Formats: sequence, structure tokens, C-alpha cells
Amino acid sequence: MTVATPERRTALYEEHVALGARLVPFAGFQMPLQYASILKEHDAVRQRAGLFDLSHMAQFELFGEEVGPWADLLTVNNVANMKVWQARYNLFCNEHGGTRDDVLFYRRHDRWLLVANASNGEKIWNLLSSRRTSGVTLENRHGAAALIAVQGPRALEILTPLASTFDAPSLAEMKYYTCTRAAVAGIEALVARTGYTGEDGFELFVEGADAAALWRALLDEGKPQGLEPCGLGARDVLRLEAGMPLYGHELTEAITPLAAGQRWAVKLSKPEFTGRAALLAQAERDDFDRVAGTILEGKVPARQGYAVYRGDERVGEVKSASIAPSLGNRQVATVYIRKDAATEGTQLGIDVRGTRQGAQVVPLPFYSRRKT
Repeated sequence: MTVATPERRTALYEEHVALGARLVPFAGFQMPLQYASILKEHDAVRQRAGLFDLSHMAQFELFGEEVGPWADLLTVNNVANMKVWQARYNLFCNEHGGTRDDVLFYRRHDRWLLVANASNGEKIWNLLSSRRTSGVTLENRHGAAALIAVQGPRALEILTPLASTFDAPSLAEMKYYTCTRAAVAGIEALVARTGYTGEDGFELFVEGADAAALWRALLDEGKPQGLEPCGLGARDVLRLEAGMPLYGHELTEAITPLAAGQRWAVKLSKPEFTGRAALLAQAERDDFDRVAGTILEGKVPARQGYAVYRGDERVGEVKSASIAPSLGNRQVATVYIRKDAATEGTQLGIDVRGTRQGAQVVPLPFYSRRKT
């Protein structure tokens, strides 16, 4: 007899209930799918700002002088050469080059913070623990530490009156993919200029016990600027428009970073890391299936797993699909298809519930924000 494991609650669960969120099970946690509506929340992030609970994400702290070179052996991107207060995207691969997870490393003076996808938290923790050496100490903070994101063009405006940084620079001076220590509404936080929406914004790492107070302070401060609480539904639409991969869709144990369009993060010049030989061989052959963007001709949405055709020949399948409000509500999809079908402008057909719907291959991302 199999007993279902009950979903966990983040430190902000009661806040979501009070705001009338529609809660759903996701990666082992009860998470808000939406509050008012996905489209309203999407609009808030693109035009003003949105507030996200990301406390379901797995957080691991890594201590020791050997963390950098040790992590370099496990990941495709460079870790050891990161500067203090730098953030960097990275991926763990298996021996065949497939992706175990895509993650973020944050470099601090006395430790490293590693943030993994919630669904892969146990997998990555077990990997780290099994490969740990004597010069590395690990601490699992998954579910105990909280993470709140403020995303959108007004994110800096909302955070600035609340934040006092302990280490230079100020929030306004921070570059993308950097972090700093700060007191935000009197609460100590690691503040990173990172995000998963395609907009400017910040992610705030705090203790679970401080999360509710910080959440309320941000909502109060941001209300005049149009800040809206946002759920997983809006986050998925936003990241898809921005061409950002989602694990289990564009990235899997069978799909390599090269095939997913993350070649820029794969440092084949590193002498050794898990999956290097397979990725090097794949890069040299350059004959692999790959993720591409498509815009559909009709108004009927596609779904993950729908078959993709070029003429009468099946060439792949849909990985993610959604309406794209930033593209005038066009239907868009990422597809995993053969190389010879992935050229920009190629006409494809997607089998949507028995009807072949036209689609055209387009460059990713679908949407890019205007940088000032």
C-alpha cells in the first residue's frame, strides 16, 4: 500500500490563504497558482511589479575553502572563479550529458548559497552529499529558509525605501546577477538582482520566521506602485515568454544543456566535470535534436507532449506552451525537434487534439524587456 506524502507549507502559506490565493500542490509544497488572475498578475510584472513566494525552492549552504574547485567537478559552468557577491547560473549533468538540474550559485564571503529547483531538491542534496569531500561542509535549508521575489520595472523603486545595504553597492548600483547583504524592512536578507520573469527585479533570501513580516511590508510599500502578489501560473507564462527553460520541460535527464539552448553556460574548456565527454562529443557532432521557439497560427493552445510535424513527417514534440500576452495574446510554444527542422522561419504543424495547427520557428526569447 502506497501512502501519499502530505504537501509541505512554506512560511508564507497563511499569507496566501488570507489573500484568497488558489493553492495547488507543487513539488511537494502547497503553492499559490494565482490570486486574482494569471493575466492580471502577468500584466503587473511586465508593467509595474509582482511579488512571488519562491520558498519552495531548495536552498543549500556550502562551506569550506574547497567548495569552488569541488563544485567545478560537478557542474558545467565555472564556480571557483566567482567573485564575492556574484551570482551565476549553472547546471548539474549526468554522465550522458543530460541535465540533473539547473541551479544558481551565490558567492558570499564565508559560504556559497546553491539554489536548486524544488522538484530536484532531494536529488541534488543526495548528489552533493555522496560527492562531498573533507574540505566541504553542507547544510540543507530546504523548507526552512524562505525566498521572496520582487519582479518588474518598479521593483527597485519599491525596494529602495525599505532597504539598507551592509556591503557596497546600493541596490541601484547592483549589476544583474550580483547579490549583497541588506536590511529590508528591518529584516536581514541576502538580496540578489536575479529573477525568472525576463524583467528587472530582486530575490530576497531570509529566515522562514521573518518571511511573513517581510511579505506584508513589501505589499504595503508596493501598493501605490501597483505591486501585485503573483502565483506559479503567471511565473510560468513570464518565464516562457522570456525563453527561460523549466526543468521537466526544456531540461530533463535526457535533454542536455546544449540541446536546451544553454550552450553559453557549458564551459568545455574546463578539464573535467561530470558529463564533459558526452557534451564535447555532442557539440562536435552537432546533429542533435534541440529546443526551438514557435508561434502558432491559431488560437487553440498546445500542450506538452503534442506531436510536431514538418509536412507529414514527425520531427519532435511540444515542451512548453502558453498564450503570450506580451505578443498580443499569440499562442507560443517551445518544441524539441530535429536540427533540420529548427531553422528560423521553418513551417511546422502541431497536432492539437487531432487537428494540425500551423506554427513557425522563431528565435528565443519570445520577449525581451527594454533596457534603460
